Amino acid sequence: MKVNTYILLIIFCLISSIDFAQTTGNRTVAITLPVVTLLDIEPAGTITLNFSAPTEAGQPVTVPASNNTKWINYTSAIASGGLTRRITASVNQVIPGLNITVQAAAASGSGGGTLGTAGAQVTLTTTAINIITGIGGAFTGNGANNGHRLTINLAVSNYANLNSRTNTPVIITYTITE
Repeated sequence: MKVNTYILLIIFCLISSIDFAQTTGNRTVAITLPVVTLLDIEPAGTITLNFSAPTEAGQPVTVPASNNTKWINYTSAIASGGLTRRITASVNQVIPGLNITVQAAAASGSGGGTLGTAGAQVTLTTTAINIITGIGGAFTGNGANNGHRLTINLAVSNYANLNSRTNTPVIITYTITE
């Protein structure tokens, strides 16, 4: 019996001295993320803002109601270095006696990332002015009800400069830039 015990003890020592080794491997994976800057106004189509004539002499023309049917959607993948983007707005022409204002609301919808911060209402001119700042790597979601809702207003700035106009097209240009 002692021999069997010694044999079992020797076998046990041999088994316990076997190293259970782990091996690892690695592979290099190349990842490319392009710099992306896309902007879109949703839904497509024009906005019509019409003044109404007064029905009583001595009353001013009735200013059209605010329009808030448009949304700014964007996708932004930025290069490293802490850069941010901004969105500006401008018009192709200023109509004497009238002000066109725009205000972007805070981002809402299905987007994510570092969405921009909407600024205060601005009066549009032919010089671009910031309406959204601080855009990082982000996307707003696509279509209406995603991104920043735009509120556009028309107001009389100087009655002395008003002239009757029919369908005077004013183009509002939105630009995303660093």
